[in-house]
Amino acid sequence: MTTRIFIAGILGGIVMFIWNFIAHDILPLGHTGMKQVPNAVVDAFKSNIGEDRGMFVFPWVDPKSSSDEKKAAMEKIKSGPSGLLIYHPNRPINFPRMVGIELVTEILEAVLVVFLLSSTRLLTAGSRILFVTIAGVVAAMVTNVPYWNFWGFPKRYTLALMFIQIVGFFLVGVVSAFVLRNRDPVAESK
Repeated sequence: MTTRIFIAGILGGIVMFIWNFIAHDILPLGHTGMKQVPNAVVDAFKSNIGEDRGMFVFPWVDPKSSSDEKKAAMEKIKSGPSGLLIYHPNRPINFPRMVGIELVTEILEAVLVVFLLSSTRLLTAGSRILFVTIAGVVAAMVTNVPYWNFWGFPKRYTLALMFIQIVGFFLVGVVSAFVLRNRDPVAESK
């Protein structure tokens, strides 16, 4: 990987990180569709789940259950409450570590997509930006659509997160098109 490709990825990841900060902390996008759990429900979590931590699904559908049991569970979902709960009885927060992991993740995403871009024969800034943006659309769809479809994540939340991710990749595309503007992959392949 050439130095310029690596630099384009690092700079793109930093720009994506800044965009995510703006989207989540300045704009309301990162919290779209979320609501606060009432204190009485939190108290019920404490008394019924206690110190157990993890991902809880209700109503529970055992993957090994018969088709009749699965149909009965689907009827419960249709007629009553259902959901997915990530529960921690307590969770030590190390905010600098969390931010660091987020930054490294976004730099890695950007480096990987710029590496893919460098493997193409795209010559114009527009085609390079489009390529990276389309990669962002794919990345945004990979988990967000299944989470909306199967787990019932709110549509507004799903669309907002997808928008954040797509814009982030678009910005990586802009940065990489700028940094790689004089790179001619066709000439380099001869």
